[in-house]
Amino acid sequence: MSEDLTVFLAIYIIAFLIGFPNTVLAFCLCIRKIHSKPIPIDIFMLNLAASDLVFLTFLPLKMKEDADNMVWKMPEALCRFSVLMFFLPLYSSSLFLAAISAERYVCAAFPVRYKSPKRIVYTTVICVVTWVIIAVASVFAYKAAFLDSNEADNTTNNHSLKAPQSCYINFTSKQLTELLPVRFGIAVGFFLLPLLICCFCYISLIRILMKCPIFKRQRKLRVVGLVVGTLLVFAISFAPYNASHVVGFIKKENPDWRMKALMLSTLNTCFDPIIFFCISKDMRRAIKVCAKALCSFMPI
Repeated sequence: MSEDLTVFLAIYIIAFLIGFPNTVLAFCLCIRKIHSKPIPIDIFMLNLAASDLVFLTFLPLKMKEDADNMVWKMPEALCRFSVLMFFLPLYSSSLFLAAISAERYVCAAFPVRYKSPKRIVYTTVICVVTWVIIAVASVFAYKAAFLDSNEADNTTNNHSLKAPQSCYINFTSKQLTELLPVRFGIAVGFFLLPLLICCFCYISLIRILMKCPIFKRQRKLRVVGLVVGTLLVFAISFAPYNASHVVGFIKKENPDWRMKALMLSTLNTCFDPIIFFCISKDMRRAIKVCAKALCSFMPI
C-alpha cells in the first residue's frame, strides 16, 4: 500500500470512529425529541444526522478499497450503489447546514413567527423537497459517470483484459464530457449557494445577539461554536472537493488531486457533532453522562 493510501485509510478510520457513535447518538436523541415535542431545528438535525449515517454506513467499503490498493474486488453492482450512497450525503449535508443556519436566524430575528404551528409543516416540506433535489442531482451525476462504462477502467467486468478493476476513478472522454458540467453545477448549487446562505444567516445572527443583552453568555458561546463548526465543514471538508469540480470543468479533465480532496470530505462527520452539541441540550447532557461514565472506569 502506498503512503497516500495509508493516510487515506487512517483518515477514513478516524472519521468513522469519531463520527459514527456521535451521529447515532444525535439521531436517536432527535427522534426522541421529535416524538415528544417536535420543533423545526430538531427535524433539520435529524435529516443531517441521517445523511451522515448513510455516509458512514458505506465508508467501510471505501476503507476496503484503499486497503486493496484501489482495486475493486467486490461486485460491480456494489460499486455503483456505493458511489451513489457515498456522494449523496456530501450534497445533502451542505443543504441541511444551510437550512439549520436559516432556521437559527429566523428563530432570533422573528421569534413570534417562529412559534407558529405551521413551522413544523413548512420544515417537513423543505426537508422532503431537499431530498428530492439531492436525489435528482445524484442521478444525473451517476448516469454521467457510468455512461458507456465498459469503455473505461472504472467498473468493467471484462476479465479478458486482465486489468485490475477500479471504482469511479478513470473515465473516458465521453464520460468526462457529460460529467464535468454536472460536477460544476453541483459545486455551485450544493456548495457555493449554501455557503453564502450560512454566511448571511450567521453574520446576521451574531449581530442580533451582540445587540440584544437579554441573551446569556452561554447561548452566545454556543452560537459561536455553531458558526465555527459550520465553517470547518465548508472550509476543510467541502471546499477542496468542490474546487476540484471547478478546476476539472475549466481544464476539461479529472484533476489528479481529486482523491485527496475527496478524502478530506469525509471529515465532515467529525465536525457535524460540534453542531449537534451546540444546538441540542439533550446532546450536551448525554455527552456529559458518557464522559463521566468513561472517567469512572479509567484507573486513577
